[in-house]
Amino acid sequence: MTLPAQRPGRQLSRWDPFREFEDLYTQMGRLWDRTFNTDTPTAGNWSPLADVCETGDSYVVEIDVPGVKREDISVQLTGNDLVVSGELKETEREGMFRRRTRRTGSFEYRTNLPADVRTDDIDAHLHDGVLTLRIPKAEAAQPRKIEIKD
Repeated sequence: MTLPAQRPGRQLSRWDPFREFEDLYTQMGRLWDRTFNTDTPTAGNWSPLADVCETGDSYVVEIDVPGVKREDISVQLTGNDLVVSGELKETEREGMFRRRTRRTGSFEYRTNLPADVRTDDIDAHLHDGVLTLRIPKAEAAQPRKIEIKD
């Protein structure tokens, strides 16, 4: 009877069915991106990471856009729909890439804010690669304390 030989330096790993699904999900995402994305600025080749927080009087949206210049970002608010789009331009490099994982090209982030906002008072700041938008709520959307009477 022959026994399998274990080669030095290699560990046997258990089969993980969830890893198979993750690989399939990643491959399907790449296929989707190659098939349906176009070079138009509104299509967006990738979506940056973002956090949306609600305070008592406003919404704060923080979007990671490292390496993107202020003039390459567009912020639009229509009703409650917030759209942040732009482009991370590729820098000129010498030599040949051996590995490339950084994103370049156009991006788009969309979110729907849950209540009415005051569009005239929005603050936008870009600092250390994070775009911070402070969007004040409309007076009707702010919480009000109601006094209970006898």
